[in-house]
Amino acid sequence: MMYRNFDHVGCMELGTVFDLPAEIYGAQASAISDIRASGFPTPNSWALSMDAVRNFSKSVDTNQWPIISLLQSGTLLSVRSSPEKRKWGGPSEMLNVGMNNNVFKTLRDSNTGSVAARLYCTFIQDFAIQTAGSDGDSYNALVKKIVEHPNDDHTSVIEHCFCLFENEVGIPFPQDPVDQLGQVLQSMSRAWESTTSRILREALGAPQDAGLGLLIQEAMLGSIKEEFGVGQAQFVSPVTGATTVHGSYQSHFRGKEMPLIGLDTNPNAADTPELSLEIACPDAFRALASLADRLRKHCHDEMRLEFSIDGSNVFLLDIIPAQRSRRAEISIAVQLKKLGVISRDEALVRVDPESLNEVMHPQIGSRQELRQIAEGIGASPGAASGMAVFSAQSAMALKARGQSAILVSVETSPDDIHGMHSSGGIVTQRGGSNSHAAVVARALGVPCVVGALGLSIESDKKKFTSSDGTEVAEGDVITLDGASGKILWGAVDLAQPELGEDFHEFIQWADSVRTLGIRANADTPHDVELARAFSVDGIGLVRTEHMLFESDRLKIMHELIFESTDIKRQKSLDALLPMLRDDFVEIFSTMKGLPVCIRLLDPPLHEFLPKSNDHIEALASAMKISVSEITEKIEGLQEFNPMLGMRGVRLGITVPAIYDMQARAIFEAVCEVEQRTAADVAPEIMIPLVVTNQEVEFVKTRIAAIAALVEAERGRKLMYSLGVMVETPRAALQAGKIAQNIDFMSFGTNDLTQMVYGLSRDDSGRFMRDYIRLGIFPEDPFDSLDIDGVAKIMTLAIDDARSVKPGLSIGLCGEHGGDTKSVWICHDIGIDYVSCSPFRVPIAKLAAAQAVLIKTRKRKT
Repeated sequence: MMYRNFDHVGCMELGTVFDLPAEIYGAQASAISDIRASGFPTPNSWALSMDAVRNFSKSVDTNQWPIISLLQSGTLLSVRSSPEKRKWGGPSEMLNVGMNNNVFKTLRDSNTGSVAARLYCTFIQDFAIQTAGSDGDSYNALVKKIVEHPNDDHTSVIEHCFCLFENEVGIPFPQDPVDQLGQVLQSMSRAWESTTSRILREALGAPQDAGLGLLIQEAMLGSIKEEFGVGQAQFVSPVTGATTVHGSYQSHFRGKEMPLIGLDTNPNAADTPELSLEIACPDAFRALASLADRLRKHCHDEMRLEFSIDGSNVFLLDIIPAQRSRRAEISIAVQLKKLGVISRDEALVRVDPESLNEVMHPQIGSRQELRQIAEGIGASPGAASGMAVFSAQSAMALKARGQSAILVSVETSPDDIHGMHSSGGIVTQRGGSNSHAAVVARALGVPCVVGALGLSIESDKKKFTSSDGTEVAEGDVITLDGASGKILWGAVDLAQPELGEDFHEFIQWADSVRTLGIRANADTPHDVELARAFSVDGIGLVRTEHMLFESDRLKIMHELIFESTDIKRQKSLDALLPMLRDDFVEIFSTMKGLPVCIRLLDPPLHEFLPKSNDHIEALASAMKISVSEITEKIEGLQEFNPMLGMRGVRLGITVPAIYDMQARAIFEAVCEVEQRTAADVAPEIMIPLVVTNQEVEFVKTRIAAIAALVEAERGRKLMYSLGVMVETPRAALQAGKIAQNIDFMSFGTNDLTQMVYGLSRDDSGRFMRDYIRLGIFPEDPFDSLDIDGVAKIMTLAIDDARSVKPGLSIGLCGEHGGDTKSVWICHDIGIDYVSCSPFRVPIAKLAAAQAVLIKTRKRKT
């Protein structure tokens, strides 16, 4: 190793060592050590260890340092922070340490007196701020005077600077370069150890005892007769990832900031290009571009270069990965692969799947500040601005007028479906990340904030009040961020998603790697079309109840619920059958032979009845019966715990005609599509909420009978598979027995998590944030699959079921299907496919690809 090690005094001269440890000297020192040893041009540099810097707060002993002789001979130095993690920050850099009267005279005698004076005055100002805590504002007028009068003798200005310093600091400005360096090092050490700094970096994940390394570099001033200055540049757009030059350059020679390339124009002379680095110093600009290209290959990434220029020479002061948005992150990965810098697999591993949320949904534009009025749980990503409304009808009315609505409700119910479809965003006071509002919003792809407990909503008065006293009435404009959960006052400009070719190619790479199937949850033919646009492997969950909330169908459902005899109920079911059949025809036609899993009716019947007084009165009028009769029926259907009551398969057994009608609608739709297209259609019919094998046998027998009837009527042989939704712990523990009578099973992890934890997904938002903050739960189990409880029960069920049927198809159709960690777990425990909201399909695809690649890497190591 060709470097001089002064580690016994905490100072190491950087030379050819590649692996200077960041945990001892910090990230910046480690990076400079690597590129300097690799032949990249850098200033002479020295790294100070964290142990040495920690001691500087008491005293600084520089006697054995090799840089002291350079400093005493008139060489200027710059001191920069080098923490182990860059995001932990650190004290501001100090440039041109060693500047004194002698150095100033030498520089001034080079016929560039104004440049030398400006450097000296600025150093005195920065030294006062750094070492003495001065605000430094009083020096600004002096610096400005030097810039405006470059040909003057600036001796008096420097003398004025000395006076200001002594008045503010209480001592004369130090002329000894070694003394200057000692004071700078001591001030940076003490700044790092201050209480405020410690709190800030601990908030960013730094340990309490995190140390600060420092990097000392020789200042590159040359003779200051030609161009010199510092800047930062990257050769990709931070927004799109496209090839372009982005950054800034501060010319000390000219005393102003210059653009990097000559695209900007002087506002005072629109036809005259503004002087740029590319024009003023083309050799340096070409050298900078060449360095960026070399660093791309060396670091296997696009880098942001902090650089200095001395004439036509470029020196690297620091390198970090280029700034990039989520969209740019994908484009950069794709382009690096095409350039042969990284492999396809490396490109896929580099992108966080959850970051695709930001790419696919509108976001609040940068540099916009609005007042936050409330906060809840971010349940569906994206951002939206619109008028606050407090009813589904108001949302629908606004949409009809071409205006955007934000639906605000204590909680949503199936009654609100039309209003939710008409809204640009949804806010609820109650609920968690898998409440009704959250699930529907994700399916619709609209932003949603739930569990905003600080709101006091008065729907009858059409207003809400936030915890800070802000009153929002219907028609007032608010903004919500469905990722962070923030609710803001006023409107913003939204940055619309632009996927682009790189995004689609990237997802195709994920498709070529993953082994886990990715399906979508879809409730209506429109949802199925959306899912198809995301190139899903099939539909993993059709929630048939959502087909019944259209106004004409809901009316028939009301009639069905209020009928008192089986004959009259059958009449209502006969009216619903062709409507559902038409939906299934459209779904099967859209999916073109891909799997479609249809869940039979799941919710209790009372969910189809209105809750508000206005809706109850409207229903009584439509059905020509009294309000009291409506109320009596609603009360009669109410349950103490409806999530565990008359729903799912229990409904199909006690009112079997409902499942019979749905099965017939499915089979008749199959016959129609097969007759039209001559293609085979094999639907998957799923029974919800089973707990015993006997339930499965009962429903299976009736469905088989319906299939036989349709086959006889249509003269066609039907192909279909029958499965169950495993949502209860007992069904999971009985999976081996249940497997004897089914062709597939799918875990409904929303309800399974509820029952394993004993939590309500609608109410847990009231305490979940406290549980996570206190470390009781590592994360919300409704967001990411619980590996220690829920996943263990799933694994038991999978092993038990496949011991009976080795080839049994097993899926997951809860909201966990679109969560990265959950997808990785599903890959590991042997799930065949996951199903999620259409807008989370790309996330699931990338996560599934990464599961393969990460597992492969582990095997190799």
